[in-house]
Amino acid sequence: MRILVGNAAGGQIDIIARLIGQWLSERLHQSFIIDDRPGAAGNLATEAVVRAAADGHTLLMAYAGSAINAALFDKLNFDFIRDIAPVASVNRIPLVLEVNPSFPAKTVPELIAYARDNPGKLDIASPGNGTAPHMAGELFKMMAGLNMVHVPYRGSPPMLTDLISGQIKVAFDGVSTSVEHVRAGRLRALAVTTATPTAALPDVPTVGDFLPGFEASGFAGLCAPGTPPPRSPKGSTGKSTPLSPIPRSERVSRTSASRCLRDRPPTSAS
Repeated sequence: MRILVGNAAGGQIDIIARLIGQWLSERLHQSFIIDDRPGAAGNLATEAVVRAAADGHTLLMAYAGSAINAALFDKLNFDFIRDIAPVASVNRIPLVLEVNPSFPAKTVPELIAYARDNPGKLDIASPGNGTAPHMAGELFKMMAGLNMVHVPYRGSPPMLTDLISGQIKVAFDGVSTSVEHVRAGRLRALAVTTATPTAALPDVPTVGDFLPGFEASGFAGLCAPGTPPPRSPKGSTGKSTPLSPIPRSERVSRTSASRCLRDRPPTSAS
């Protein structure tokens, strides 16, 4: 069994895919291989799944960018709604607005004031075009009336490397990939994008505290090519076995995401 991920290794979706893959392996007694295929805003992985046989052996770890791409790209070699079948919603992912510690702004109002004083001169990075952090950044600029230059990366790891080194100063990212850097002081979190604070960064305010009505988050879910027929895992008795919720272990908590996976047969759509 393969789970394709359209993001770089070490990014938030890759982390979630590996946790889910391990959990499914333990429950279904099969090996789940995580296959990272970054590039083209995640479309490379999606197209590979679309072209795969609908036999239950190939899954896609879809995320917010998978849906956003339908609006961003005029020509795709697939129709996400037609060619990809949802299998299970996994979680919801909070995002964080963060800066290099050397950046003068220590709060969201200070960042807004700085950006207004320097129109078109301040970069704002994201893990890639069409990702949830990219859309959160565009919403932030629109609601605050800012002129900032978007800098897309090929995943969170290279973006965080440049943010920590000071090559870029401001970014939106998933909390899961940034939280340890924030806790270690390598990055400064200004706000999270959810309506309420996240447990991973309980002392960090929300963007909505300063821009009323602002709310954004990512999501992750398992999908399959087309509409595969119900299929029992190899070696099973052929009966659907309800899957218990993922235990709230420390490893799962580090993804800083709200779980969506519930008790249901493996073949159920969510």
